[in-house]
Amino acid sequence: MVSPNIRAVAAFLIVIFMQSVWANDIVDSPQAIRLLAMNYEHGRDGVKQDFQRAFHLYCRAALQGDTEAAYNLGFMYFNGRGRARDLALALRWFKQAAEAGDIEARNILARYTDVSSVDDENCKQLEPELNLIVDANPNKQKVQSWVNQIAPYYSIDPELVMAVIRAESGFKVNAISSKNAQGLMQLIPETAARFGVIDSWDPIQNITGGIAYLHWLIRRFDGRVDLVLAAYNAGEGAVERYKGIPPYRETQNYVKQILARYGKSVHPIPAQTLNPLLSQQKI
Repeated sequence: MVSPNIRAVAAFLIVIFMQSVWANDIVDSPQAIRLLAMNYEHGRDGVKQDFQRAFHLYCRAALQGDTEAAYNLGFMYFNGRGRARDLALALRWFKQAAEAGDIEARNILARYTDVSSVDDENCKQLEPELNLIVDANPNKQKVQSWVNQIAPYYSIDPELVMAVIRAESGFKVNAISSKNAQGLMQLIPETAARFGVIDSWDPIQNITGGIAYLHWLIRRFDGRVDLVLAAYNAGEGAVERYKGIPPYRETQNYVKQILARYGKSVHPIPAQTLNPLLSQQKI
């Protein structure tokens, strides 16, 4: 049986989906997902090398028919790049690429006619199962576990999320500000509603809404962490109005504090993809 908390998160993400549709957002193509995967595979464009993340992104793109992503999955298996070397699994993906016209994949298949390809069970489930256990008063370790699971779905660095939570609420789930910002990530009611949060006092929903907002801000400000943080604190309108960090002492101190802890000035720009959590929940 699915817990009420998981149902709430799933319902919340459905709202996000509908808002994206209403706003005429365009889901990134498989090609865009594959390009992001390549950044993770090779550790470029400000992205830390992460073979596991690259593999999952290639899976998403390949299962949507991207030929180069299929070839790259074959390459990872063929060369033991971030995966255990497995010729049968490599040939499964080379076969898909070859059937789509990839000449190099065809040449590889021609050399291994005595080896049969097999289905790739690792690629049927694109992300690990969530373990979002209900806890109304979580400790820092529980919050960290939630962040580590939710942030990757938005391609957001969990370390940035944790730094924001520390600055916003000090990990107090019942924190509330004079401006009625609520919960771990201090969502004001307008921001909560904007990103489909049903209950800001539910710590998992609060984290998910805050991460969704960070995802939006990172795309809005081209990955500049200082502007993202300033916008999270003072609103994106203020950042755009002042064409940089607003001259508010609170905001300036806020940005300095988190940058000092986070230590990175640029965050990789995540793909504008709908959250795949929806596909894993049975409602």
